[in-house]
Amino acid sequence: VQADCNKPFTWSPSRSRRGDMTNLGHVVFYVRDLERSVRFYTDAVGLGLRGTIFNGRAALLSGGTTHHELLLVQVGEAAGPMQGKRIGLYHVGWKIGNSIDALQALYTRLGELGYPVEGLSDHTVSQSLYLRDPDGNEVELYVDNPDYDWRNDDSWMAAPVRPLKFGH
Repeated sequence: VQADCNKPFTWSPSRSRRGDMTNLGHVVFYVRDLERSVRFYTDAVGLGLRGTIFNGRAALLSGGTTHHELLLVQVGEAAGPMQGKRIGLYHVGWKIGNSIDALQALYTRLGELGYPVEGLSDHTVSQSLYLRDPDGNEVELYVDNPDYDWRNDDSWMAAPVRPLKFGH
């Protein structure tokens, strides 16, 4: 199977209403310390703990969209994610609200909780902050730009990523 990566994707309302539409259901991370990772994903990302499985060695977390969007499985001491250019997962993005004010409030809260933010980006279509979970996985927390109509304007794809600066 070959895909033409130069051919632009055309979004249409009928595409998203198909009964067979694919959605990302969940992500699974292996973690060193389950309790520490659950605390990060509940405090920093805002997910709720749904329960534990595998005799308490794994935790199911959800933002309310489905039974779980994240499964954390404790494996103890093991090598963490590779850094820099490599094949594999780059980061996981979580939409945390609907306004830049929500993102700024989360930024402030992350500082109060002691979670360092490594980057702030304005992607035109969305605004994001980046940090690492306790095991070194990169996490993007973002809000969509409510003033940008991505369904009818895909020029954001060619726009440069700019540093995000919160207004005061």
